[in-house]
Amino acid sequence: MTLQRKHFTILALAVLGATAFSGALAQSGYPVKPVTMVVPTAAGGTTDLSARMLAQALGPVLGQTVVVDNKGGGNGNIAAAAVKRAEADGYTLLMQYSGYHVISPHITKQKQWEQGDFQPVANVISAPQIIVVRADLPVKTLPDLITYARANPGKLNYASSGNGSLQHVTGAMLEQQGAIKMVHVPYKGTGPALQDLLGGQVDLTFGTAPPFMPHIASGKLRVLAVTGKQRLPSLPDVPTTAEAGYPRVDATSWVAVFAPAAVPRPVVDKLTADIRAVVQNPAFQQKAQEQGATADYQTPAQLGDKVKADLASWATVVKTSKIEAD
Repeated sequence: MTLQRKHFTILALAVLGATAFSGALAQSGYPVKPVTMVVPTAAGGTTDLSARMLAQALGPVLGQTVVVDNKGGGNGNIAAAAVKRAEADGYTLLMQYSGYHVISPHITKQKQWEQGDFQPVANVISAPQIIVVRADLPVKTLPDLITYARANPGKLNYASSGNGSLQHVTGAMLEQQGAIKMVHVPYKGTGPALQDLLGGQVDLTFGTAPPFMPHIASGKLRVLAVTGKQRLPSLPDVPTTAEAGYPRVDATSWVAVFAPAAVPRPVVDKLTADIRAVVQNPAFQQKAQEQGATADYQTPAQLGDKVKADLASWATVVKTSKIEAD
């Protein structure tokens, strides 16, 4: 047994011991078969890693396997549409990335889903973006990057997990605040973008820390700044964008579970309670922090309020940046 698998086994057993079925759900028997968690990105990104962390620990609590199903592309529309069409029985869930949930609706011309098609279940992970460059790019700090970009207008290219993604919008924010011009290169998820960054096909990217941490530690990538209000405990020496002189480059993302709107309330309540037990477990929290994120459980009501607020704030950024769908 690998160390990682052993870690998750211990985590799952600990959570299992702290969670019980409610009377109503014990009668209904939910779940009686595997639960599928649809992810709107390719494998390897923060949303995918968060889904796999949750699935491994949540499965034993539910008493059924939780299967992660990656459906990347379409600014998250492919995955969201698939979950929308699924039977509303609690066996198909959406592990949603905030950029797709609150930014894509502002730029998508042919919408395949609406906010009302889903109900919040629980927030799982919150994390600021980090600005990461290939190791051989001749910059050490965010001001260095701005200086280099001004001296080489249009020559720097940055990767994102898709047109209209939070990475894309963060890049547009940096262009505005730094008075620079870069070329945006969209991918179908953070995983493919990361591979091309490592291969030198792109110069930099923006994203939550988890998938980048091993490559930062090995020296293959260099991190310049954190786009949140505070430094990350896992990257204590990396300044925030505010500390580097660009306080308006501020972008924090979240990853949360949603269910089709018609899923019965007792099923959602059970999922919410079990996810809470997993996310609030110290082992899960430590694992998230080690990867540059925060285990951040929020109730359906809290998550719903967050969605409303973010929809309003990002609408302004998208309009100002003139970002449009493909």
